[in-house]
Amino acid sequence: MKYIRQFAVILAVTCAGEILHTFIPLPVPGSIYGLVLMFVLLVCHVIPIAEVRETAEFLIEIMPLMFIPAAVGLLESLDALRTMLLPVCVITLVTTVLVMAVTGRTAQALIRRRS
Repeated sequence: MKYIRQFAVILAVTCAGEILHTFIPLPVPGSIYGLVLMFVLLVCHVIPIAEVRETAEFLIEIMPLMFIPAAVGLLESLDALRTMLLPVCVITLVTTVLVMAVTGRTAQALIRRRS
């Protein structure tokens, strides 16, 4: 029953993010609104971390499984992507390296700041 309650909290915040998406005219997906809302609620202790910890850990553990339908969808539309394959691969490679570099630099700066 605890897991159902935790999942209901996560779903409610996600739903609130989708509702925000319909009212705020920004090109931001509703899931991002939900993530930011969940972050704010956790930081402000409106939702205690214990209220969602176990279910959140479970969802993170099975996250790779959630990418299978997207990968299959890409494989099914491979013919349409074939003309854009090289630019998409280059963009993916460049942005992946960029995100890794920025994340590494940020982590190093935070570690230096704490010590």
